[in-house]
Amino acid sequence: MYVPKESQPKQGGGAKAAVKDGKRKIVAQNKKARHDYAIIDVYEAGLVLTGTEVKSLRQGRASLADGFVQIDGNEAWLHNAHIPEYSQGSWTNHSARRKRKLLLHREEIDKLASKSEETGHTIVPLVLYFKDGRAKAEIALARGKKEYDKRQTLREKQDRRESDRAIAAVKRKQRGE
Repeated sequence: MYVPKESQPKQGGGAKAAVKDGKRKIVAQNKKARHDYAIIDVYEAGLVLTGTEVKSLRQGRASLADGFVQIDGNEAWLHNAHIPEYSQGSWTNHSARRKRKLLLHREEIDKLASKSEETGHTIVPLVLYFKDGRAKAEIALARGKKEYDKRQTLREKQDRRESDRAIAAVKRKQRGE
Protein backbone atom coordinates (compact mmCIF):
# COMPACT_ATOMS: atom_id res chain seq x y z
CA MET A 1 0.00 0.00 0.00
CA TYR A 2 1.32 3.45 -0.94
CA VAL A 3 1.52 6.00 1.88
CA PRO A 4 2.26 9.63 0.94
CA LYS A 5 5.56 10.91 2.28
CA GLU A 6 3.86 13.66 4.31
CA SER A 7 1.89 11.15 6.39
CA GLN A 8 4.82 8.79 7.03
CA PRO A 9 6.38 9.07 10.49
CA LYS A 10 9.72 10.85 10.57
CA GLN A 11 12.71 8.69 11.35
CA GLY A 12 15.33 9.68 13.84
CA GLY A 13 14.95 12.01 16.77
CA GLY A 14 16.20 15.15 15.09
CA ALA A 15 17.89 17.87 17.07
CA LYS A 16 16.62 17.93 20.62
CA ALA A 17 18.62 21.04 21.54
CA ALA A 18 17.10 23.10 18.74
CA VAL A 19 14.10 25.22 19.64
CA LYS A 20 11.25 25.51 17.17
CA ASP A 21 10.36 29.08 16.30
CA GLY A 22 7.60 28.74 13.72
CA LYS A 23 9.28 26.96 10.81
CA ARG A 24 12.76 27.77 12.15
CA LYS A 25 14.75 25.46 14.41
CA ILE A 26 17.10 27.80 16.23
CA VAL A 27 20.56 26.35 16.86
CA ALA A 28 22.48 29.35 18.29
CA GLN A 29 21.78 32.97 19.16
CA ASN A 30 24.10 35.90 19.71
CA LYS A 31 22.24 37.70 22.50
CA LYS A 32 25.24 39.89 23.28
CA ALA A 33 25.10 41.40 19.79
CA ARG A 34 21.75 43.09 20.49
CA HIS A 35 23.23 44.50 23.70
CA ASP A 36 26.49 45.74 22.19
CA TYR A 37 25.16 46.99 18.84
CA ALA A 38 22.28 49.06 17.52
CA ILE A 39 20.77 46.88 14.77
CA ILE A 40 20.20 48.84 11.54
CA ASP A 41 19.24 46.19 8.99
CA VAL A 42 18.76 42.39 9.14
CA TYR A 43 19.46 39.87 6.36
CA GLU A 44 18.96 36.12 5.99
CA ALA A 45 21.89 34.28 4.44
CA GLY A 46 22.50 30.67 3.52
CA LEU A 47 25.63 28.91 4.75
CA VAL A 48 28.09 26.74 2.82
CA LEU A 49 28.84 23.88 5.22
CA THR A 50 30.46 20.46 5.18
CA GLY A 51 28.57 17.32 6.18
CA THR A 52 30.04 17.07 9.67
CA GLU A 53 29.23 20.74 10.33
CA VAL A 54 25.58 20.13 9.48
CA LYS A 55 25.46 17.07 11.74
CA SER A 56 27.03 19.03 14.59
CA LEU A 57 24.52 21.85 14.08
CA ARG A 58 21.63 19.39 14.11
CA GLN A 59 22.82 18.33 17.57
CA GLY A 60 22.33 21.96 18.59
CA ARG A 61 25.99 22.70 19.12
CA ALA A 62 27.24 26.12 17.99
CA SER A 63 28.31 29.51 19.32
CA LEU A 64 28.21 32.92 17.67
CA ALA A 65 29.70 34.84 20.61
CA ASP A 66 32.86 36.04 18.80
CA GLY A 67 31.49 35.85 15.27
CA PHE A 68 31.63 38.58 12.66
CA VAL A 69 31.04 38.89 8.93
CA GLN A 70 33.60 40.25 6.47
CA ILE A 71 33.20 41.05 2.78
CA ASP A 72 36.20 39.81 0.74
CA GLY A 73 36.24 40.07 -3.03
CA ASN A 74 32.47 40.32 -3.53
CA GLU A 75 31.84 37.38 -1.18
CA ALA A 76 30.57 37.42 2.39
CA TRP A 77 32.39 35.26 4.95
CA LEU A 78 31.40 34.33 8.49
CA HIS A 79 34.46 34.34 10.78
CA ASN A 80 34.91 32.95 14.31
CA ALA A 81 31.58 31.14 14.50
CA HIS A 82 32.31 28.08 16.62
CA ILE A 83 30.78 24.82 15.36
CA PRO A 84 32.46 22.03 17.34
CA GLU A 85 33.70 18.88 15.66
CA TYR A 86 31.11 16.16 15.13
CA SER A 87 31.59 13.51 17.81
CA GLN A 88 30.95 10.61 15.39
CA GLY A 89 33.19 12.12 12.69
CA SER A 90 36.42 10.62 11.51
CA TRP A 91 39.31 12.14 9.59
CA THR A 92 36.71 14.02 7.51
CA ASN A 93 35.87 16.28 10.47
CA HIS A 94 35.99 20.05 10.03
CA SER A 95 37.97 22.61 12.00
CA ALA A 96 35.77 24.31 14.58
CA ARG A 97 36.50 27.97 13.79
CA ARG A 98 37.07 27.96 10.03
CA LYS A 99 35.60 30.77 7.96
CA ARG A 100 32.35 29.88 6.22
CA LYS A 101 30.91 31.38 3.06
CA LEU A 102 27.56 33.15 3.28
CA LEU A 103 25.11 32.98 0.40
CA LEU A 104 23.58 36.39 -0.36
CA HIS A 105 22.32 38.19 -3.44
CA ARG A 106 24.82 40.46 -5.20
CA GLU A 107 22.82 43.61 -4.33
CA GLU A 108 22.79 42.66 -0.65
CA ILE A 109 26.55 42.04 -0.63
CA ASP A 110 27.21 45.38 -2.36
CA LYS A 111 24.96 47.24 0.08
CA LEU A 112 26.57 45.54 3.09
CA ALA A 113 30.07 46.25 1.76
CA SER A 114 29.39 49.95 1.23
CA LYS A 115 27.65 50.39 4.61
CA SER A 116 30.26 48.42 6.57
CA GLU A 117 33.02 50.69 5.29
CA GLU A 118 31.39 53.63 7.09
CA THR A 119 32.89 54.45 10.47
CA GLY A 120 31.37 52.57 13.38
CA HIS A 121 29.42 50.05 11.28
CA THR A 122 29.96 46.31 11.31
CA ILE A 123 28.17 43.13 10.28
CA VAL A 124 27.37 40.67 13.07
CA PRO A 125 25.64 37.26 13.08
CA LEU A 126 22.49 37.16 15.22
CA VAL A 127 21.04 33.65 14.83
CA LEU A 128 21.97 30.27 13.30
CA TYR A 129 18.95 28.14 12.43
CA PHE A 130 17.47 25.54 10.11
CA LYS A 131 14.67 26.61 7.78
CA ASP A 132 13.06 23.89 5.68
CA GLY A 133 16.09 21.67 6.32
CA ARG A 134 18.66 24.24 5.20
CA ALA A 135 21.15 25.98 7.48
CA LYS A 136 20.66 29.74 7.56
CA ALA A 137 22.26 32.65 9.38
CA GLU A 138 20.55 35.87 10.29
CA ILE A 139 23.11 38.65 9.99
CA ALA A 140 22.72 42.32 10.79
CA LEU A 141 24.31 45.57 9.76
CA ALA A 142 24.96 47.22 13.12
CA ARG A 143 26.51 50.27 14.73
CA GLY A 144 28.42 49.92 18.00
CA LYS A 145 26.76 51.35 21.09
CA LYS A 146 28.55 53.58 23.55
CA GLU A 147 28.55 52.61 27.24
CA TYR A 148 25.86 55.15 28.13
CA ASP A 149 23.63 53.81 25.31
CA LYS A 150 23.91 50.32 26.81
CA ARG A 151 22.97 51.62 30.27
CA GLN A 152 20.01 53.54 28.84
CA THR A 153 18.77 50.42 27.00
CA LEU A 154 19.00 48.36 30.20
CA ARG A 155 17.16 51.06 32.14
CA GLU A 156 14.36 51.19 29.55
CA LYS A 157 14.06 47.41 29.64
CA GLN A 158 13.86 47.41 33.44
CA ASP A 159 11.25 50.21 33.43
CA ARG A 160 9.16 48.30 30.90
CA ARG A 161 9.34 45.17 33.09
CA GLU A 162 8.28 47.10 36.20
CA SER A 163 5.34 48.73 34.43
CA ASP A 164 4.21 45.34 33.07
CA ARG A 165 4.37 43.90 36.60
CA ALA A 166 2.34 46.81 37.99
CA ILE A 167 -0.32 46.44 35.29
CA ALA A 168 -0.51 42.68 35.91
CA ALA A 169 -0.89 43.28 39.67
CA VAL A 170 -3.75 45.75 39.09
CA LYS A 171 -5.52 43.31 36.75
CA ARG A 172 -5.14 40.50 39.31
CA LYS A 173 -6.56 42.75 42.02
CA GLN A 174 -9.55 43.64 39.81
CA ARG A 175 -10.31 39.95 39.18
CA GLY A 176 -10.23 39.34 42.93
CA GLU A 177 -7.30 36.91 43.08
